[in-house]
Amino acid sequence: MPNISESLKNAAAILTGGEIAEAVREAKSLLAFALNVNQTFLIAHSEYELSIEEEKRFRDFVSRRARREPFQYIVGKQEFCGLDFAVTKDVLIPRPETAMLVETAIEILEDDARFCEVGIGSGCISVSILHVVKTATAIGLDISERALDVARENSETHRVAERLELKISNIFENLPAEKFDLIVSNPPYIPAGDVETLQAEVRDYEPLDALTDGGDGLSIVKKIIADAPEFLKPDGFLLMEIGFNQANQVKEMFDENLWRVVEILPDLQRIPRTVRAQIGG
Repeated sequence: MPNISESLKNAAAILTGGEIAEAVREAKSLLAFALNVNQTFLIAHSEYELSIEEEKRFRDFVSRRARREPFQYIVGKQEFCGLDFAVTKDVLIPRPETAMLVETAIEILEDDARFCEVGIGSGCISVSILHVVKTATAIGLDISERALDVARENSETHRVAERLELKISNIFENLPAEKFDLIVSNPPYIPAGDVETLQAEVRDYEPLDALTDGGDGLSIVKKIIADAPEFLKPDGFLLMEIGFNQANQVKEMFDENLWRVVEILPDLQRIPRTVRAQIGG
């Protein structure tokens, strides 16, 4: 059987053929995962021979990655806001820019606050907020039962499950009459016509209904903005991630008679990314 050094060389060649940009780094990460060791072990024991089972498992991981399946789905996790989150093909992979929603929510929320997340997915946003704001409680909505299962697992892992209620709902459809201090959402905002331009990892593997509304990318955003006032306390906030070049259109969706402040905050690449709106008192 091949040793670690040989296995890494072969895997890097396969990944390079699959147009994986950092083939050597990803080969090391996949082998460490396959062997359940850290990468220091790979360096210190380069002559270690893989067992038949280890070799088979590693080859499978490399084959999947070469077909552009995201690394995160293969290993089943992704780090976000300093926490590890379980991810499956039923949920979007948490992205660094989405941390702006978490950071802004933490700034807004006061003691004993209650918030609602529309489209909770993996739970990375709500769980990260609850992990920091220890007195807050939340309800997370999603149209996918399997996504809610992932969110439930992550809430249990990070010990916030008792403060997070999960509910099947198409936007606010099944949400009982209640007023929140904050509504937060990372909705499907990619226009359907742009889906084909996405990286293969995103286009071919991440859940399509969490990426796009099937239209111009703004229908669900518009629905959230229109219905949010019904569920917000006076002076409550709406936080939402939006896509590239959507800022002006989104701003126009807010009724000036209802909303006191509407800001769109740029991300680290200066792309308008996070809507921060406050309802009138």
